[in-house]
Amino acid sequence: MGDPRGFLKVRTRHELAERPVEERIKDWLDVHAESGLQSWTQEQAARCMDCGTPFCMSGCPLGNLIPEWNDLVRQGQWLEAYNRLSMTNNFPEVTGRICPALCESSCVLGIHQPPTMIKLDEVTAIDQAWELDYVKPLPPERLSGQTVAVVGSGPAGLACAQQLTRTGHTVVVFERDDEVGGLMRYGIPNFKLDKGLIDRRVEQMKAEGTRFRTNTEVGKDISWDALRASYDAVVVAIGSTVPRDMNIPGRQLDGIHFAMEFLPDATRRFYGKQPVHDITAEGKHVVIIGGGDTGSDCLGTSIRQGAKDVTVLQIMPQEPTSRPDNQPWPTFARLYQKTSSMEEGGEYIYNTDSVSFEGTAEQEARISVEHGTRAEGFVADAQGHVTGLKVVSVAPGDDGPFTRQPGTERVLPADLVLISVGFLHPDTTTLVDQLPVELDNRGNVARDDAYATSQDGVFACGDAGRGQSLVVWAIAEGRSCAAAVDQYLMGSTELPSPIVASERPMALPRR
Repeated sequence: MGDPRGFLKVRTRHELAERPVEERIKDWLDVHAESGLQSWTQEQAARCMDCGTPFCMSGCPLGNLIPEWNDLVRQGQWLEAYNRLSMTNNFPEVTGRICPALCESSCVLGIHQPPTMIKLDEVTAIDQAWELDYVKPLPPERLSGQTVAVVGSGPAGLACAQQLTRTGHTVVVFERDDEVGGLMRYGIPNFKLDKGLIDRRVEQMKAEGTRFRTNTEVGKDISWDALRASYDAVVVAIGSTVPRDMNIPGRQLDGIHFAMEFLPDATRRFYGKQPVHDITAEGKHVVIIGGGDTGSDCLGTSIRQGAKDVTVLQIMPQEPTSRPDNQPWPTFARLYQKTSSMEEGGEYIYNTDSVSFEGTAEQEARISVEHGTRAEGFVADAQGHVTGLKVVSVAPGDDGPFTRQPGTERVLPADLVLISVGFLHPDTTTLVDQLPVELDNRGNVARDDAYATSQDGVFACGDAGRGQSLVVWAIAEGRSCAAAVDQYLMGSTELPSPIVASERPMALPRR
């Protein structure tokens, strides 16, 4: 710590400036007007107290050496800062942009002041490293003769693949989409995460020796058992992609889609690719069910596509603005904070449950007969397309925390409804059929503390085993799984393993 009184001299946080709303909603570029090193960056880094017990490091599942690179940012020592970053994190340019910063919630300074700007220090250090050409491929000195197939190219799969390649194994990453990146590629809008950040990492990994096979769906284009027979080890990193549905009257109507059917098309259009579902919010009344980060992404995307209006529904009450008693430091506190998309428009309605999807009465009988059900209260228009969503206010009561309040039902106009209420588990249909692995009681791939599944030589990491989680946990699991695979193949390993598979976050924020 260069200045032990730095946090007393600089008491406020200086966030990166964002572009004016009226400008940024016309394009798909980064919402920020600033990036990289700013005149105040090093002053902000000096606020780090270099605590004797750095709770920020324990709050981060990667075990990032935060006080060390905070001080190196303060000094402008960019090579050393990059070296500290890359010791624990394969993709700090991603976590520095989209991670909810579990570390900042654990910052000791945050007990009495706004916490240290850890994410800003992280992203500044890695951006400087790229600009100064410090980021180089790190190919292995020699090959082990062992082969590993990694199925899935999200943050867990990529981190696992990079670690295994660097230690000398021949690694092939299989991805069913046309581009590498998993949900980072098509699930997160470009205005939050520019895809060029992924592309340059993929190029680095290729230069190190990792091989990629896109447009290849394991279980369809190649069977799981055939893959296992061809490689010394297989890593299942397929994410948690089965969405949680809304089984309420009228669900059969057209115009009701999952968020992850909607968001990828927007990114594909931006990059000149053919959309898969061809869903657009242009000129429509849009209702988004679910107000987490994905719901916010749907909001920003809908606004950019020219929606007539956008309403976001949350069954939960609005988060508090200060840390509640039941979320004590240093746990992650769910606090109300406007996202960039929330600042751009739309209306958030809290304490609200969905009752039924509605339309006009003429085709109710036809829709009911076609689907073999007749749910009371739902109607459809002449084309079987949704025209509204009936909602009701909820509050704690005799029937639980979400007791519907009499007399509060109303209908919101809706031409497009986007369901963004999370995911159930990974899609394991072909995996279980072709290479039977045990599943846990939530439908995730069961594994022991060393990420090993019930099939010899088959491992699972990331959301496929953990369930829907955060990018920082995915990277930590990918790194730890790589160490487990290396141990399995070679009998020992020197790769870092920041977490065991059974470890859970103290308080998991929504994503």
